Order: sequence, then C-alpha cells, then structure tokens
Amino acid sequence: MSRIGKKAITVPSGVKVTLDPNAHTIKVEGPKGTIEQRLRPEVKVGWSESEKEIVCTIDPADADDKQVRAYWGLVRALVAKAVKGVSDGFERRLEVVGVGWNAKLQGMNLVLNVGYADPVTMPVPSTIKVEVQGAVIVVTGADDQQVGQFAAAVRSKRKPEPYKGKGIKYVDEVIARKQGKAFGS
Repeated sequence: MSRIGKKAITVPSGVKVTLDPNAHTIKVEGPKGTIEQRLRPEVKVGWSESEKEIVCTIDPADADDKQVRAYWGLVRALVAKAVKGVSDGFERRLEVVGVGWNAKLQGMNLVLNVGYADPVTMPVPSTIKVEVQGAVIVVTGADDQQVGQFAAAVRSKRKPEPYKGKGIKYVDEVIARKQGKAFGS
C-alpha cells in the first residue's frame, strides 16, 4: 500500500474541482489560478463534493505491482500540489550576492547584471509573477513546477561560487565556503 496515495486531499473553500475520468484529467480552479493535471490510467481519482475531499485509489488486483503503487503516490502528490497551488500559491526567493550585481524588471523581462560584459535578459512566463525587492528576486505562481523551473533557470545564470560566495542563490541556501590558497612561509 502506498502511504502517500491512500491519504485523502482536503479541498479548501473557494477551490473548484472538475474531474474528467474518460480523459484522465483533473482541473482545479482557485483564487491563484487554474491548473489542469493529466492522471495515470492505473489510478482512479474520486471527488466527494459533500465531504470536500479527493481520494485516489487503485484496483486491488494491481496492489502487488510496484510501479502501480508508485503511480498511486505520484498522482496523489500532483493533485495535492495543484490544490495547494491554486489556493495558497508557491514562492521561491533568490538572492543576488556580489558588488554591483543586481536584478531588475523591464516589462515582462528579468534583467540580471551579474558580472558578464552584457546584461542577461530572461523572459518571464505569463503563468508566474516575478518581483525584485532590492537584491532579492521573488518568483510566485500557482504551478510549483513552473515556479521552481524558472527559479532554477535564474540561478543557473550565475551559480554561487565557494570562495567569495558571489552569485545567485536561494535565500535559505547555505553555501559551503572554501578557504582558498594560503601564502607565505
């Protein structure tokens, strides 16, 4: 049995769930946006309007199949992330560390000045929102995958280096610092 898969997902008020069992999709709408998630055909998803909860189940004949149990936990986790995303949203915070290094928004583009000859311009997807607060870049949105992917793409433009700690890092990330060369005799 999947310990994750058998847990019920509580749907908060203000979130609308539409289930299409024939197409194996679930559509979740809330104040932060809309997410449509494809589901595995091995996993059955049930929506109880009266109890306001979503339950994922598998066929008891497939309970011995390790791959089906893995899909069960995966589908439940994806649906739970969709419900959390449309109700609360997801956020990643990045910090730009370096003398003279900064980030700014120009329309729907994030412009990074991080030590290269030319500024790095990154188009912001329409499904997420980016704010720059001083040296901190805040990426928010309803879809956790898109928020995380854009934050990782921003971080990859100048990863933090271990000697001086310069670069773009997550706010809660700890950089293992190195001592550097020791001179003299």
